Amino acid sequence: MPKYIIEREVPGVGKLNPQELDTIFQHGLGVVREMGSELEWIQSYITDDKVYCEYIAPNEQMIRDHGQKSGFPVNRITMVTSIMDHNNVKV
Repeated sequence: MPKYIIEREVPGVGKLNPQELDTIFQHGLGVVREMGSELEWIQSYITDDKVYCEYIAPNEQMIRDHGQKSGFPVNRITMVTSIMDHNNVKV
């Protein structure tokens, strides 16, 4: 199943405390569970004003539906074509 990176513009998100972030992500995870087993949230990266989320989903529309149902912005969706990490690189 395809993997996607979702860019969400959320001004000030990097200033939220861990409890506030936990509340937000618990809500989003609840919506993922309601939508069924085809959608899977892997992890998210928080910066000053953006959140980058990694999801597995059958298509982009399911990610857009999640954004609409959860109230989280979906500013950009990019399908992952390859994954590289220190274990893949030959030196």
